[in-house]
Amino acid sequence: MLSIALGELIQIFRNRLVLVTMFVLPVASSAGYIYLHDTVPGLGLGGVAAVLLFLVVAMGLYTTTVTTLASRRQNLFLKRLRSTAASDSDILTGLLLPVTVIALVQVTVILVVLGVVAGGPTDLLLLAAAVLASVAMMIGLGLATAGLTNSPEHAQVTTLPLVIGTLVVAGWVGFGDPEDMTVLKRALPGGSASELVAAAWDGGVPLADALPLLAPTLGWVVAAVALASRIFRWEPRR
Repeated sequence: MLSIALGELIQIFRNRLVLVTMFVLPVASSAGYIYLHDTVPGLGLGGVAAVLLFLVVAMGLYTTTVTTLASRRQNLFLKRLRSTAASDSDILTGLLLPVTVIALVQVTVILVVLGVVAGGPTDLLLLAAAVLASVAMMIGLGLATAGLTNSPEHAQVTTLPLVIGTLVVAGWVGFGDPEDMTVLKRALPGGSASELVAAAWDGGVPLADALPLLAPTLGWVVAAVALASRIFRWEPRR
């Protein structure tokens, strides 16, 4: 698994498209949000933190996951790996470990910068739980989307709805009326996680009320993995 992960890490830094989607777009967008946080009315810190999180895990982690798996399938690398002694779970873990670690480092750095610039979160453990749940959800959704993606170029199309959708939901939860369509917002991908990030950052929400917000996100993880197990393909799609 570690040898697969090391090889994948080398490939990431050789691929310009992955470098742009994984690093440049999320970091540039995050820098803009941090710069504007105290100049635009209505940008609460909890909402900004939620949007920053999903800029990284949607634009970076999710799209890179789909692109990576589609590319490795197209060049038959997945098929060759399956002929080795490595299990399916080891193969997928090795391929996705580098992008996951990079995304976690990006999220940590970006949220630390926001904390230094504007003030840190109220509950670090709750924030960490929200980040990890969001990362797990986007990896699961990435596996499922990769099952529908024919090529790395096709990934630019198949990932777009979920990238836009999660960012819109994060902004809706972070900057909208908390009492507006609460059930719907929590049920959508990224909704409950964004609310949990805002609660962890701004405070004022009892732990007993905040923890149940993990359930919808974890539900999406289970649903995405179950879907991926049915539609994921190891050989090129035709």
